[in-house]
Amino acid sequence: MNSKKITLSSAVLIALFGLTSCAEYSATASTVEKAATASNESTMITYPETKKGKVVDDYFGTKVPDAYRWLEDDMSAETAEWVTAQNKTTHDYLAQIPYRDKIKSRLAALLDYEKVGMPFIEGDYSYFYKNDGLQNQYVLYRQKGDAPAEVFLDPNTFSEDGTVSLSSIEFSKDGSLAVYLISEGGSDWRKARIIDTETQEVLESELVDIKFSGLSWVGNKGFYYSSYDKPKGSELSAKTDQHKLYYHKLGTAQSTDALVFGGIEAEKHRYVSGEVTNDGKYLLVSAAVSTSGSKLFIKDLTKADSALVTVVGNTDSDTYLVSSKGDSLLFITNMNAPNKRVVKVNAKQPLVENWVDVIPETENVLDVSTGGGYLFAKYMKDATSFIQQYDLSGKKVRDIALPEVGTAGGFSGKELQNKLYYSFSNQKTPSTVFSLDVTTGESTVHMKSKVKFDSDNFESNQVFYTSKDGTKVPMIITHKKGLVLDGTNPTILYGYGGFNISLQPQFSSTRAAWLELGGVYAVANLRGGGEYGKKWHDAGTQLKKQNVFNDFIAAAEYLIAEKITSSDKLAVMGGSNGGLLVGAVMTQRPELFKVALPAVGVLDMLRYHTFTSGAGWAYDYGKSDDNAEMFNYLLDYSPVHNVKAGTHYPATMVTTGDHDDRVVPAHSFKFAAELQAKQVGANPTLIRIETDAGHGAGTPISKTIDQYADIYGFTLFNMGVKGI
Repeated sequence: MNSKKITLSSAVLIALFGLTSCAEYSATASTVEKAATASNESTMITYPETKKGKVVDDYFGTKVPDAYRWLEDDMSAETAEWVTAQNKTTHDYLAQIPYRDKIKSRLAALLDYEKVGMPFIEGDYSYFYKNDGLQNQYVLYRQKGDAPAEVFLDPNTFSEDGTVSLSSIEFSKDGSLAVYLISEGGSDWRKARIIDTETQEVLESELVDIKFSGLSWVGNKGFYYSSYDKPKGSELSAKTDQHKLYYHKLGTAQSTDALVFGGIEAEKHRYVSGEVTNDGKYLLVSAAVSTSGSKLFIKDLTKADSALVTVVGNTDSDTYLVSSKGDSLLFITNMNAPNKRVVKVNAKQPLVENWVDVIPETENVLDVSTGGGYLFAKYMKDATSFIQQYDLSGKKVRDIALPEVGTAGGFSGKELQNKLYYSFSNQKTPSTVFSLDVTTGESTVHMKSKVKFDSDNFESNQVFYTSKDGTKVPMIITHKKGLVLDGTNPTILYGYGGFNISLQPQFSSTRAAWLELGGVYAVANLRGGGEYGKKWHDAGTQLKKQNVFNDFIAAAEYLIAEKITSSDKLAVMGGSNGGLLVGAVMTQRPELFKVALPAVGVLDMLRYHTFTSGAGWAYDYGKSDDNAEMFNYLLDYSPVHNVKAGTHYPATMVTTGDHDDRVVPAHSFKFAAELQAKQVGANPTLIRIETDAGHGAGTPISKTIDQYADIYGFTLFNMGVKGI
């Protein structure tokens, strides 16, 4: 589908077993005091007291203590006091790092430049996002013809501190109406505002309690959205596993919105979305029980009370609408095609047996967009992009030449547009926006990055290393030119390895600051990701999850063997599922790393599915209550359960947000408490808890600068770097 949804989410989605006795867990600990000596300066750390409770769970006859269960209660005063005390300890430590302010200044300078996104057409206007430099949130502008651009929506006016963000916006087909979603404090819960785009007048009361939702208009009459029932108890942690699709008719109360799909207790779907075809004739409903695999239904909107027709009745594959014209529908699917294909079908006979290939599966992973009456096949080869243009029948028109090896995105627009836009970047090359003439295939620069970073001083190379079982894994390593291979280079190894998510090379101003500091930045494309399609993803799921950790460990060993770095100069970093990755490898191979940086991590693998929509991650993880085999496998690598007393763990700074209602902060709280209780030796174990922040999307630039100054300062300080 030629989508009009514009989102600013970032992404940016995330074990050896050793249990102490139940008696130890039931004891109430006195204040834990440890002398932590950073490698270049002695600093005494007195960690806050973390009491131990008596909770013990029984899994298939195995008793598992959960001493810090009380930290799961995000509504309790006791938890709030613990958070305050931990933050004070952490910030007191960070304040002693002599060059933290210098790093912060450089981060601010690298982020202080005009940033302009790709234009998109709605009605008579061209819209684009822009940030003048250090604005906390991007501003949405619009422009008619050659007239000066004007501010359309400025999220910086939503709150004084920038913690209320614009998460997405959807325009009606004629561009006269729009509905946009806002997030408060980084929460996944959203509020919707409906506006007249010409006058920018808000038309009715906000819709509330919307979560994990697309938006899709039916003419100018109303739109579809998705949500869960408001949970009982804490909206930040209580379980939400019954997603529903609603239709909101303009001018009516939200309480009267029609339930279109979901709500059947015997058939729960955790992720439900609705999308209307370009001409408004059909509604496509996608329903999934997990983050991979979805059912697909179609409804004829031209007939009153028409039934939903099942197109795909199981969750063995994923199929989504690409575009439509009348009764002709194009889908992208991985059904019988692990690397995906594009198929065509008539909406009146939509069953799988009637699908006809338009772009067949190839050896490379496919994504697709539409614009200007063409299909753009966005292939990924070894985690990098190459683009091909096709007509709607599947006939290849041309290859689209890219400037160099890297990542291209965009190529979307209206059917009658003759000019489309795309972006290109890689690890060392700032993003450039190009315009593409769809008739000639000629690309011209629309907007070059103004970031104050000289990419000519750096190099980025892809290598392939061998994992434990012989699998070849790609990794991109970026650093200053002329790097001396003597094992002394401060290095961050980053990974994710899950949920079919691919880590393609892209520029980041925060990463550029690390490179300018003389650091090496390595990104490993681990199994569990989507870099080589569904087979690569499945090779890192459930009872094969250890493959992901082995791939990451092998990446570290490669960097050390090639003398790019050493264990004393190596940090591991990852967020969300990547936070789990860091927690797992640092507990399995603590001697391999000097610094560990698990962010918003899934760290309690026995209970992750009991919070918010966590049960939807079971495709990747399995659940501890599935069966004894799955329980034992999870227990063997769950970071919270594999912190061993008397172990020298890397210097660790756990980071999370107090409003993270996707991966609840209790994961990070419990992991930090275990580390502080059991760590021996000089390395500090701290937790940095951002207030009014969630899983990462919508984070104000001011908070981003502070966070990375702390992360890089902590990392270099504990690697023994005396000055920068």
